[in-house]
Amino acid sequence: MNPVPPQVWKRLDEARPTGEALTARLALPEITHRLQAALDSEDNRHLIIRLTPTENDLRDVESRGLTIVTRELIIVGESATRFLDLKCRDANGHAAFDLIGGEIAEALAAAGRSPGEIVSRVLAKWRRFWGQLPRQMLSYEEQIGLFAELWFLAVWLVPRCGTTEAIRRWRGPYGSRHDFEWTGKSVEVKATTSTQSRVHRINGIHQLEPPEEGRLFLFSLRLRREEGATNTLNILVERCRALLATDADALDRWEAALVRAGYSPAHQEEYDKTHLRVVDEFLYAVHDDFPKLTPDSLRAGVPMGVDGVAYDIHIDGFRHLIIAAPESLGLILGAD
Repeated sequence: MNPVPPQVWKRLDEARPTGEALTARLALPEITHRLQAALDSEDNRHLIIRLTPTENDLRDVESRGLTIVTRELIIVGESATRFLDLKCRDANGHAAFDLIGGEIAEALAAAGRSPGEIVSRVLAKWRRFWGQLPRQMLSYEEQIGLFAELWFLAVWLVPRCGTTEAIRRWRGPYGSRHDFEWTGKSVEVKATTSTQSRVHRINGIHQLEPPEEGRLFLFSLRLRREEGATNTLNILVERCRALLATDADALDRWEAALVRAGYSPAHQEEYDKTHLRVVDEFLYAVHDDFPKLTPDSLRAGVPMGVDGVAYDIHIDGFRHLIIAAPESLGLILGAD
């Protein structure tokens, strides 16, 4: 995605208007001529789109730091014309505003939707992340971890217990001991890109400790990084958003969790460079013979002076503990 380049705003700033006028120029002429960047006399940035007589108005003044109105503007030498006017009122949001402009430009170039629909869809995606920039990009390991959690959510949980319940169970972004938790059950999600064996890094002696009252399961996702693969973190994010589109409360909760997990669409161009193929996926019961370290297995406790424990588990030889695969989901993930 190409954001509105800094030189566009620099050129506009050199000819700042007075009064209620706007100074405007094409935002991304190499993509579309319908989107213009504009600056007002108070140094607020605008993105404006000329509307045809049949295209609908749009108004949204609820977003923090961002307003959308439809208004008539007069271009020198022309009669008054309706425009959609996106106004950024928060300088901290300039980076996000430029990225929003790039996404709108690409959608306008693709056609198929009206400007009002395009702007509504783009802002629905960005609303939760507004004001979160700049934000550090997730590391490769963090991307793989988040991909695995979202995959488990979209492919395993939502079909079994519905959107609202599935989102309620996703607790990893909030610092819970296990990634998914509900009454009587917890699921720890692990992903590996190892080509040699199914190996996972366990962080701490409590990570594979079962809930106080209930059972613990480990979801193991094996991935392969391949340029020809069709999955990326962004594609999976959009897949989840589509699943939740008709459940406003679940969508809001999911987007809040996504922010807590460290994801921001500001880095989607970089995230799209990592293509992943799902090799296989299994749900394991973490029984007594599952390879793990817990406080009970270290009866004397962690030695004094040891602040943390991290270790690898190899679970290729524990297929007898597999209780479900995608084609044979048990009731274990249901609403009970």
